[in-house]
Amino acid sequence: MNLREIGEFGFIDRIAGRIVSGTGVVIGIGDDAAAVEPVPGRLDLATSDMLVEGVHFDLSFCDPVSLGRKALSVNLSDIAAMGGEPRHFLLSLAVPPSIPLEFLDACVQGMLQRAGEFDVALIGGDTCSSPDRLVISITLLGDQLPHRIIRRSGARPGDRVCVTGTIGDSALGLRLLRKGERSGPALDRHLDPMPRVKEGRALAEAGIPSAMIDISDGLLADLGHILDLSSVGARLYADKLPLSTRFRAHFPVTDRESLSLAVAGGEDYELLFTAPPGKMQELFGLFEGLGTPVTEIGVITQEPGLSLLGADGAELRLDVAGFDHFAASDGTKPCATGHGRPACGVHR
Repeated sequence: MNLREIGEFGFIDRIAGRIVSGTGVVIGIGDDAAAVEPVPGRLDLATSDMLVEGVHFDLSFCDPVSLGRKALSVNLSDIAAMGGEPRHFLLSLAVPPSIPLEFLDACVQGMLQRAGEFDVALIGGDTCSSPDRLVISITLLGDQLPHRIIRRSGARPGDRVCVTGTIGDSALGLRLLRKGERSGPALDRHLDPMPRVKEGRALAEAGIPSAMIDISDGLLADLGHILDLSSVGARLYADKLPLSTRFRAHFPVTDRESLSLAVAGGEDYELLFTAPPGKMQELFGLFEGLGTPVTEIGVITQEPGLSLLGADGAELRLDVAGFDHFAASDGTKPCATGHGRPACGVHR
């Protein structure tokens, strides 16, 4: 069955019939606009991401459920990076004639699965036709107490640079997909990432980070955003980078290629943040309770610039950068995944 058989409003009714009203939803799907009740004393947070077939994902590499889950996850990760609580989301789809209704049902199912894991409600959106590509656009709304919101601009000299989980697995997963593999932990990290909402909220409540961002365009590129907005620099230590067992098994020797993949691959959706040295003991205690790994990988410096140092203290030069949608590229440099990068294996 295709979308033409039931029409736009039939498809909307099909989605609406699967929605459970969420916290604070006064008016959901069915009217010209949704209405939500704000939580007193908290600031609203809003983020939006668009995924375009052929730019962010390849339908031959990903199943519709995982695609739906990931589409919401990349938005959840942005709210997590602010230390916020996700609440509601709007979904807009541009659908080409080639996409069957069963695919769309499964994609929405994936979104609602991920939404249920974080008590997030779908409250509206839009659908339209597309000539040849599927486009998924999500706007996610959340909130947090004003003094708990974590921005990118608060890093100070002497702060430690920290990251949750491991890095490089998503980029490795994309590489393996391109080589023909279709299952495995690294591929799961790429196709179905888990946003660090719980960790971001816990960090905000503890008041530990001075600045924070999620890793979407690559560790170096995303740390660069913090450095630019905070007017500081940083030194990172290559031997402290948290690389998973599967990543090290694939790259038994940490060389220029593996380091480039780890620090510029992107789409890890881990939290990258800075914290004052006096709060590090509290930080490690917090994450021990959360059951989530966290690693100190560098230090913020007063002098501008970002350097990656080897075990011998010498600076490592890597010809890599995070993804920029509109930067010129001849395709010869190492790929960098991220919001603008193919989420399921198409080169930009």
